[in-house]
Amino acid sequence: MAMAELTTPKTTSPFLNSSSQLRLSSKLHLSNQFCHLLLPPLHATSTSKISCSVSQNNQAPVAVQDNGSVKTKKECYGVFCLTYDLKAEEETKSWKKMISIAVSGAAGMISNHLLFKLASGAVFGPDQPIALKLLGSERSIQALEGVAMELEDSLFPLLREVDIGTDPYEVFQDVEWALLIGAKPRGPGMERAALLDINGQIFAEQGKALNAVASPNVKVLVVGNPCNTNALICLKNAPNIPAKNFHALTRLDENRAKCQLALKAGVFYDKVSNMTIWGNHSTTQVPDFLNARINGLPVKEVISDHKWLEEGFTESVQKRGGLLIQKWGRSSAASTAVSIVDAIKSLVTPTPEGDWFSTGIGSDFDRIFFVLVYTNGNPYGIAEDLVFSMPCRSKGDGDYELVKDVEIDDYLRKRIAKSEAELLAEKQCVAHLTGGGIAFCDLGPVDTMLPGEV
Repeated sequence: MAMAELTTPKTTSPFLNSSSQLRLSSKLHLSNQFCHLLLPPLHATSTSKISCSVSQNNQAPVAVQDNGSVKTKKECYGVFCLTYDLKAEEETKSWKKMISIAVSGAAGMISNHLLFKLASGAVFGPDQPIALKLLGSERSIQALEGVAMELEDSLFPLLREVDIGTDPYEVFQDVEWALLIGAKPRGPGMERAALLDINGQIFAEQGKALNAVASPNVKVLVVGNPCNTNALICLKNAPNIPAKNFHALTRLDENRAKCQLALKAGVFYDKVSNMTIWGNHSTTQVPDFLNARINGLPVKEVISDHKWLEEGFTESVQKRGGLLIQKWGRSSAASTAVSIVDAIKSLVTPTPEGDWFSTGIGSDFDRIFFVLVYTNGNPYGIAEDLVFSMPCRSKGDGDYELVKDVEIDDYLRKRIAKSEAELLAEKQCVAHLTGGGIAFCDLGPVDTMLPGEV
């Protein structure tokens, strides 16, 4: 999976001393360094211009005409004022209430693919206006300006607000979705334990920020790796948000598993359903061919090479990301973005009965999918207080229910137990970040990081 741009932790909160924030929406507070972004609106006349008004008390900028008179509209700027401001025109009655979406690592490659899908309506629907709140680091703020400019130039009708900043306590204000992509990539020679600690500090701080300022029912999807334990850290630092609202991304793993089964069976991938990824997003993950279906039939009835299913299948899923890097020198940013879209859509849109997804959650029986969720109360005997990929059912209302009618044989249970043991060890490594006491890290000698994520 591709790694996004990092917000680096410091000795104190890495976010509380942010020096700059751009807002391309209502109630803007801009510093002089961002004035160059405030281009004249597309429909402005030749007698108007945009300028900045800056003071110590964060006075909002105002639009000034050439004759020096101040325009009456003071709460927005740029093309978002005249073209996309719901407050400036009668709200379209057929549209839904605007939702606010935060994206961390917003200047990274994954986000570069994802943001335009969000803004286009491909994720939340053609009648759902959105506001994008983009979180980056001090060193990425200029890149975030460029991202905001491209979003502005794209003239997405559904995109009503765009904010950028480096302080999660500002960016996460009242957000209803938080897509946490930004994380430090694992460099050569870095132990998994060190990565857990470094990224854990980032997600602990972001969890605190969400707890303090986000919507109380915010849905949180953690993409930055190691995503299972990062999600656990985040939820432990956000006690006011329901634990079941936190998820970690395994949809790309499931999409890859479907692809490999389709290739082996000689069918198109839409014939593969009920695919499960159990456990950790690592080499201990368990792509479940036992419960999967091809053309509605059990996989083992369609693919007679059972040795490949038990050995080659899992390996092909695990090594897909590394192989992609070998082929073109880049990690899987685009397919990761697509898998995030798939995960969200599993939450917000009903799908045909019987189809299974790797991410997204819901509360009824209209669909079946798989997502890394909190294990408390699970029916599979998996240890509680972990974030673990398990099968769920959804109606598309944002809640979920664990699927109980799945088959788990001795082969599958043994492999699930191995992934469970790894997550328990990771949890102990970050105990100092989750309120679990003194951290002790013993992850064993085997490197379980997925190929392509170093």
